[in-house]
Amino acid sequence: MTQTVLDRMQAPGPKKILACDGGGILGLMSVEILAKLEYDLRVALGRDEKFVLADYFDFVCGTSTGAIIAACIASGMSLDKIRQFYLDSGQQMFDKASLLKRLRYSYNDEPLAKLLRKAFDEQLVESNATLGSSKLRTLLMMVMRNHSTDSPWPVCNNPLAKYNDLSRRDCNLFLPLWQLVRASTAAPTYFPPEVVSFAEGTPEEYNFIFVDGGVTTYNNPAYLAFQMATAAPYNINWPTGEDRLLIVSIGTGGAAKTLAKNTGVDELNILHFAQNIPSALMNAASAGWDMACRTLGACRHGGPIDREIGDMLQSPNRANFNGPKLFSYLRYDPAVTREGLDALGLRDVDPANVQTLDSVAHMGDIRRVGIEYAKAHVKTEHFKGFV
Repeated sequence: MTQTVLDRMQAPGPKKILACDGGGILGLMSVEILAKLEYDLRVALGRDEKFVLADYFDFVCGTSTGAIIAACIASGMSLDKIRQFYLDSGQQMFDKASLLKRLRYSYNDEPLAKLLRKAFDEQLVESNATLGSSKLRTLLMMVMRNHSTDSPWPVCNNPLAKYNDLSRRDCNLFLPLWQLVRASTAAPTYFPPEVVSFAEGTPEEYNFIFVDGGVTTYNNPAYLAFQMATAAPYNINWPTGEDRLLIVSIGTGGAAKTLAKNTGVDELNILHFAQNIPSALMNAASAGWDMACRTLGACRHGGPIDREIGDMLQSPNRANFNGPKLFSYLRYDPAVTREGLDALGLRDVDPANVQTLDSVAHMGDIRRVGIEYAKAHVKTEHFKGFV
């Protein structure tokens, strides 16, 4: 069922991992960054337009909108096709729910489910393609939150994983690919949860309720991907070393949500914290995993994490960690603050329009951020030794 993936997983040579953050329609920034990378790799490798990122990356991971991008790449889609999917489907993805339903969530789930199923069925040329499809070209991991068990769930098509054993009636490889992607994108208050049936049609059948992987600590899944690729329980067991493993981490734009200067302490009520704490925790976790990757890995590119830590770029003259580097690391993530947009020459773009996950009215500006950032920051030399 997954021989192609197994062969890819066990082939000799350096391994390359791509990890894509969550962020709703802001995933268009990631798409434009990856489109530049796909083009540059074609040129560097002397390949034609048939070359896609599935030909380069061995393991593709994503959370929420990053799961859409990751699954599309693993299926062999070009970035041109992924971009068109977002442009054609953005308005439908965020289809307003009825007034009564908005007390529970803001958008209908059905349009996104249909769009995902259609896209994967067409790309893989099979009906209701599963996680174990033999036509997936890379290892694929998607992060979601199992609300039933109160735990993060990184679901992967690794044929050697414990819960991917084909003798199990509830083998994860039997699950529909579109449904797992939909589960990873089920952002609370935006979309309804996704109910997934395991061991369907057998006496052991059971259901779990899933919500968006972004509400785990893994909205940035880069370190989780490294852990899955190297920790013994997952049975991938790739060797480490800065010349043997590359991790490329793609963000959806970063900007701190600072408190207005005239905000009084008495305004910090339950509603305020309910609206702000989830994003605060996600941002802190994302920055934390980014720092972990820059500490354990040889960071070849990345913007400053904060004013104390800086960018932690690898330097031949100064170590930023007292142990061996376990991989090479790249972090591409535009700063969507006023200052960050100005630095990209986007003085006409309102930061507020490129910071919210349902900003479908401003997809043009979101794309421009990704395009200009990629022009300034994505360089073939960052991939030296892996091209």
